Amino acid sequence: MGVKVYAEYCFNEKPPILLLHGFVASSYSFHKLIPLLKNDFSIITIDLPGFGRSEKSTTFTYSYKNYAKLVLACMDYFKLDTIYLAGHSMGGQISLNIALLQPERIKKLILFASSAYLKRAKKSLILSSYLPFFHLYARHEIQKNGVRETLENVIYDHSLITEELIEEYKRPINEKDFSKSLVRLLRHREGDLSPEQLQRIQKPALLLWGEQDKVVSLKIGKKLAKDLPNAKLLSYKNAGHLITEEKPNELYHEIIKFINS
Repeated sequence: MGVKVYAEYCFNEKPPILLLHGFVASSYSFHKLIPLLKNDFSIITIDLPGFGRSEKSTTFTYSYKNYAKLVLACMDYFKLDTIYLAGHSMGGQISLNIALLQPERIKKLILFASSAYLKRAKKSLILSSYLPFFHLYARHEIQKNGVRETLENVIYDHSLITEELIEEYKRPINEKDFSKSLVRLLRHREGDLSPEQLQRIQKPALLLWGEQDKVVSLKIGKKLAKDLPNAKLLSYKNAGHLITEEKPNELYHEIIKFINS
């Protein structure tokens, strides 16, 4: 697809699970969960184009459908016919797009505080994205609050915010074309799947949510659980949006129960 993608993987004789991170994040979102999951799964994580260590391409089409096709191409590269698919936030919405596009390749879905029901950006904002220096405005908007403040918004327990965590989330933001790729995401991103589209996804789905999520509220999770025909929702007290950072052990145990059910 003409874009360089960073991937980490650990293959064994266990069934494969592919992990997709959220907006302005990377595979590092799963750094506490992966050591637990590797006892039971072959693991693949990818940094989506525009984020993490993947290319900040100024030609890639940053639409959910294209992201879905890229993930399927990664599956082909690793010769994986079927997988368990897990996504956090925006990665959850991409996972839903994959399950709609090629359901036969997905065994089950695990959604961590999945993005849902977001509309496409306003036409005026999309048109503004074509202005020559709009990417500088995008960079300012991303950087104005600082990485620590952003993490404080997505993590309920602020004592978990370490210098390592801050550095991992800060590093991609400083790359040359990061803001340009964000502008292209704003321009290309479709609205989230409609209730009618969600109702066509028959795959078993486990929805895991923080009750103090300020980004994608538990109310959204409850609505999503109703629209997906075969979904189960579990929520956790004292947890925010980045639930993989705050509740890795609890998530791991529920994932294993869900896979084995």
